[in-house]
Amino acid sequence: MYSQITDSIFMVRPAHFYRNDQTAINNYFQYDAAEVSKNEIQVRALEEFDLFVNKLRLHNVHVEIFDDATSNETPDSIFPNNWLTMHDDGVILTYPMFAENRRQERRQDIIDQLCREFFVHEIKSFADWEAKDKFLEGTGSLILDRPNRIAYAAMSGRTSEEVLEDFCDKLGYEPMQFKALQTVDGNRLPIYHTNVMMSVGENFAVVCLDCIDDPVERAKVDFSLKKTGKEVIAITEKQVNSFAGNILQVRNANGKAIIVMSEAARESYSSKQIKALEKHGHILSSPIPTIEKYGGGGVRCMMAEIFLPTPTLKKHR
Repeated sequence: MYSQITDSIFMVRPAHFYRNDQTAINNYFQYDAAEVSKNEIQVRALEEFDLFVNKLRLHNVHVEIFDDATSNETPDSIFPNNWLTMHDDGVILTYPMFAENRRQERRQDIIDQLCREFFVHEIKSFADWEAKDKFLEGTGSLILDRPNRIAYAAMSGRTSEEVLEDFCDKLGYEPMQFKALQTVDGNRLPIYHTNVMMSVGENFAVVCLDCIDDPVERAKVDFSLKKTGKEVIAITEKQVNSFAGNILQVRNANGKAIIVMSEAARESYSSKQIKALEKHGHILSSPIPTIEKYGGGGVRCMMAEIFLPTPTLKKHR
């Protein structure tokens, strides 16, 4: 049986965090950084990162931390879920990235360390698709319902249909693709990553159905979620702008479910929505305003789930 909730998180501590102009082309959640230096952005982001990790650990969530490589400037290394996913059957996957400077985030030394820590029997890469300008950015592009083998994916410049089909063929998933749009200067434009507007937990799903303009696709996604037993908690596009969809359900060492989100996301939820979420886990929030403003991603983007089998002697680390 495949797990939907992980009890171990992989994160990368940033060394060169700043607004990435290569990703800002189609990430409309990023803001101009002209008023503040790169160094100041990095200092603030590091403080937010460390506070977030401390909160996770205080809640007994296991976190594996890797330091960002200092040899190359990789401003988005803080979002490792885009280049790497790990699976219950001992498979590690790496992904094709839209921005050229993000491709340096794929690090063999990290994969080697994971292989030493966990049972890994196969490493697969979809990176060859970059040569064809086709992309699929990990669990930014993919919202995986692992037990039901469904891959929800909003098509965009970061999420290509051909690579989605390749992933589903190789991993045994059913593709559930749709278009998710946001209003930018009066125009409806593709949301760059699915995980900004959608999250699937064990028995619930947070989703902005308003972002799916096509009524047939909207109904299809809603039906699929409900058919698989998820309580659907609908959020608005305004809440998406506060990263309310960019959340992740995890499990701590005591087996307790925790729903992780940013402080901005938490503040955007109504009391009714919070009550609905709390049925599925304790809510843990942390402020990451610098990371959200200049990186255009939230806490879910910062966490790559480790589903790899763990050697018995390491289960109680």
